[in-house]
Amino acid sequence: MRYLFEDYAFDTDRRELHRGADLVSIAPQVFDLLDYLIRNRERVVSKDDLISAVWGGRIVSDAALTTRLNAARSAIGDSGEKQCLIRTLPRKGFRFVGAVQEAQRLAVAQVNAGIGEQNLENVARTVGADAVIRRLGSAARSGDTTPIPDSAPHLSIVVLPFANIGGDPEQDYFVDGVTESLTTDLSRISGSLVIGRHTAFTYKGTAVDLKKLGRELNVRYVLEGSVQRGGNRFRVSVQLIDAETGNHLWAERFDKPVADLFDMQDEIVSRLANTLNAQLMAAEAQRAKRSPHPDAMDLYFQGMAYVNKGDAPEYMAQARGFFEQALALDPGSIEALVGTAIVDFNSGAYFSTDDRAASLASAEAALIKALSMAPWHAQAHMYLGVVHIFTDRTAQGISECEHGLALDRNLANAHAFIGLAKLFLGRSEETETHIHEAFRLSPRDIFAYRWITFVGVAKLWHGADGEAVDWLRRGLEANRNFPIGHFILAAGLALLGHVDQARAAVRAGLALDPNFTIRRYRVSAPSSNPIYLAGRERFYQGMRMAGVPEG
Repeated sequence: MRYLFEDYAFDTDRRELHRGADLVSIAPQVFDLLDYLIRNRERVVSKDDLISAVWGGRIVSDAALTTRLNAARSAIGDSGEKQCLIRTLPRKGFRFVGAVQEAQRLAVAQVNAGIGEQNLENVARTVGADAVIRRLGSAARSGDTTPIPDSAPHLSIVVLPFANIGGDPEQDYFVDGVTESLTTDLSRISGSLVIGRHTAFTYKGTAVDLKKLGRELNVRYVLEGSVQRGGNRFRVSVQLIDAETGNHLWAERFDKPVADLFDMQDEIVSRLANTLNAQLMAAEAQRAKRSPHPDAMDLYFQGMAYVNKGDAPEYMAQARGFFEQALALDPGSIEALVGTAIVDFNSGAYFSTDDRAASLASAEAALIKALSMAPWHAQAHMYLGVVHIFTDRTAQGISECEHGLALDRNLANAHAFIGLAKLFLGRSEETETHIHEAFRLSPRDIFAYRWITFVGVAKLWHGADGEAVDWLRRGLEANRNFPIGHFILAAGLALLGHVDQARAAVRAGLALDPNFTIRRYRVSAPSSNPIYLAGRERFYQGMRMAGVPEG
């Protein structure tokens, strides 16, 4: 069937979209989404309808659905603002509203197992059938009934039911609860596609060929694990596997004392979800490097790989380049839009630019735009809150961070920034408690170096310089690519009288950010709270003693 609308031809047999004589590149899932909307154009389709039809009922994050809707709009010259062809009806769903004409294609051949190889190729050439039909014909002749999927989607994963080591039936409900909760929580990762728990549990208690499983479910990754109880402790073991190669990408094991089972289940799931978020991002970035024709999501993952390295200006510049390339390919990419906001925020918040206000304003504009398209995007809410926190709107910022946590309870970074906000409110003694909550959810977080630094700053603000220096050194041990961390450490060392060590810390900071000055820091106070500002005066003194350029 061919559907004609405006100057487009949408061919469901050849799975092609043409604008005039030009073939429009379109990802398989985006094609399926557009196909479903066009076929059901007489009614409003819900989010659940789309997920059931396009993703087979798998768990899909709202951000992933929005990204693909925007990609569909972009492919046919529409946008989230114009909505000339695909209209969003708030709280109801979506509808294709363009005028469509149908043109039936002539069926000229039937592919079946009785056609010889040469004849099949001739038929394929005659009718213009694509490589998928040829492959299906070959599979039928060989007796292989395993479905041949399109390339597995980005961040697609199945969480296999965790094994109950020891077999205690009374422990089964806890082990299954970990599996189910982790499946749900992983679906909150931006851009993820997670196989639903009902499908995953059909594999419970069976030996599985993971590469075959990956083909059957069309996923890139498999997570398997086990829970074992010994005395008053639980041991949790997990491993992440590349479903295409069978290679192990990551493994983790940790012990927990038996406590309230529901609280413990939540903590286990949060720890795993946060760690897996970083591991999956890294794995996708490595895949993207090997792709000869990266798409917008490939470029997004490569940008995030640089964001996750640290806050040095060099890394932020590399990240921005990838996010901008992604937006050039897909102007509706929410993830890339949020990525640019993260870069702008980092540049402004951590004093890598002289025009801090412009960087933070740019971040805020991008986040507001992203949330207008995806109001459920937890990370966008959190970063909007953090922009407010760094622009003297602290109470409003804390509220936005809490909104992000309501959408994603595993958003450990939000707890850390709320802790920093308390410092800006002149309540530095409260900061450490919030940082401990962040670490409870994500003990090995990629941003742990920042969190540790936040505690160090809070210690400096209430005069515990020795403790502050200990925390600040720990932060830099976690990631030395954090320029402001070196300058804060230098101030703390100078206030303790360790001037030579302070000057060495300044040199390390300037190697990462040669343009940092006291003036840049001084004009960028994120809060007008008098208690906070008094602490800054003491901090300026420490930086001068350490030899930070005045500017």
